[in-house]
Amino acid sequence: QRISWAPLLVVGYLFYLLLGASVFQLLEKQAESHFRDHFQLEKLRFLQNYSCLDRQALEQFVQVLLEAWEKGVNPEGNSTNPSNWDFSNSFFFAGTVVTTIGYGNLSPSTVAGQTFCVFYALFGVPLNLAFLNQLGKGLNCHLITLERWLQKPGRAQVQLATFLITGTLLFLVFPPLVFSYVEGWSYGEGFYFTFITLSTIGFGDYVVGTNPNKHYIPVYRSLTAIWIVFGLAWLALVFNVGADMMEKFLQLKWHKSNLSLAEGATIKLEDEPEQPRIHIP
Repeated sequence: QRISWAPLLVVGYLFYLLLGASVFQLLEKQAESHFRDHFQLEKLRFLQNYSCLDRQALEQFVQVLLEAWEKGVNPEGNSTNPSNWDFSNSFFFAGTVVTTIGYGNLSPSTVAGQTFCVFYALFGVPLNLAFLNQLGKGLNCHLITLERWLQKPGRAQVQLATFLITGTLLFLVFPPLVFSYVEGWSYGEGFYFTFITLSTIGFGDYVVGTNPNKHYIPVYRSLTAIWIVFGLAWLALVFNVGADMMEKFLQLKWHKSNLSLAEGATIKLEDEPEQPRIHIP
């Protein structure tokens, strides 16, 4: 009887989450504590330098800053900063809605905008999935289908390797160079933003075109949105290949394990001496 590999997948999935939680806690908790202590120290120094303020007034001002940030207003700079809702930025925001990236640094603040966003996403997300599906087929039609690659080794593997290498260069390697130059990020930060965006994780800690001290060309964020769409289609294919390979690997392992158990049981039965039969008259 064949054993299902699903329990192994569940255990592996939970183990992967526990491993990630442990590593993130190890790497980030101490740094967070350091930043928190540093922030409290800076507040004390500020109150000492400006004795006319009390702690309550400072806390109220900090709350104002937080509310401004939540509404998409950058506290840095002045009132002459470009609008977050010009056409280029609105186009970029619409792209983050239908692709479910959702950076979180900008969101509608009016009831009408929030209501429209709900219905816009309701129809836009399925439309985006259908579009990405067709785009993925277009990217893949001249290379190889996933099923054919999994069944026929040889030349197809070379085509897939070419597809992966070309896509990696176009969507993961070269874009961070552009973002590093335009945004002033390090290459590592640009690469981090690139992958977090194309995987639709979208933390929102790094977002293009939001630095008030920089002057961007009007179509910068719109071009970024187009890059995101094609990058999403490519990375979705890569994830599908990885998921399919992982499922087949798990199924193969379980199948081999079941065959080994069956063969072992057969050998054991063959090795056992035949027991004498007692005939009762």
